[in-house]
Amino acid sequence: MQPVDVIAVVGACAAERAAYAQRLASATGRGILRAARLSSEDDPLTAAADLAPGMATRSGLVIELPAETAAHDLLGALATADASTRLMGLVCVADAAHLLRDLQRDDYIARPAREHPHPDADADADAGGDDEAGHGAPGRIEHTARAQLAVTQLEFASSIVLVNWSALSTPELATTMALVAHLSPRARLRLDRRDLDVRTLLFAHSPAHDGAGWVRLLNGAFDPHMTDRRVSALHWEQARPLHPERLQRLLDDRVEPGELGTIVRSAGFCRFATRPGITALWDHVGRTISLAPLAHDGTLSPDDEPLALGQDLAIIGLDLDHAGLRAAFDAAALTDDELLAGPETWAGFRDPFPVWPAAMRE
Repeated sequence: MQPVDVIAVVGACAAERAAYAQRLASATGRGILRAARLSSEDDPLTAAADLAPGMATRSGLVIELPAETAAHDLLGALATADASTRLMGLVCVADAAHLLRDLQRDDYIARPAREHPHPDADADADAGGDDEAGHGAPGRIEHTARAQLAVTQLEFASSIVLVNWSALSTPELATTMALVAHLSPRARLRLDRRDLDVRTLLFAHSPAHDGAGWVRLLNGAFDPHMTDRRVSALHWEQARPLHPERLQRLLDDRVEPGELGTIVRSAGFCRFATRPGITALWDHVGRTISLAPLAHDGTLSPDDEPLALGQDLAIIGLDLDHAGLRAAFDAAALTDDELLAGPETWAGFRDPFPVWPAAMRE
């Protein structure tokens, strides 16, 4: 049986998301599976994959997904080689008037856990991340930051439509569009207009992990197609491990209050002096951050390379003080004396961050 060609539509604005899903279905001759139908399911993505063959036309199917859908889960359910569907596009409908606020929310939603691997990368960096618990498990409920859902839907999208943009001034709109272009440089970006041909939203590129701005910045392929004087990106690297207590003070006392600019998104790889040999995924958006272990040096084969030898972070935001950020993050790394003191001394440093699973610490 041939897989069904599917276009997925995501976004936090239910009315606008539903309208675009219908317009896409009508314009392309596809059937439509609505979020309202999927929201009652325990696992909306599994239900979507199961229902797709029976609801598609010869042209395929448009699937409108609930707001709480995680982008990496979507790819795992609809875009794998053995799936009943072939994901042809991922359209994200975003509210321009509230975009920055959505990315700075600090609340969480409960949703069914799904099995998904941690992302990994250096030259092959992949966007991802979820709740602080890491891997999902069937039957378990996980808590995911709304801001994390919002940013990854943008990052994974092949096309992005900005709605309610007329409420913004011209400078505000320019800043918003440039921010979206920095977060998702490969996505085709369009403003919601009556005369918008929704067919132009299709086939910009295949939905994928590597379209995220932070991934492309770490990989040396960062090429946002829109710029604005307020929006910028910074690649910070540091070979020395981090002192966790100083890092916490930096995040709480300087980063969150916006002293060094508004960091909208930062992500990459980090190492703590108190947790030697472990590379962690740094996954931050707005006011939420997750630091999850990815790999232990002791498990690497002779041919493997560590994900990162030290700190490797991409930082995207508004009015960023690049020199100040570099100096502040450098100050959170070990000093000369601390570095020379060695791991036995490092083990005594105060570490305020959540404990990682015992298996990863061994």
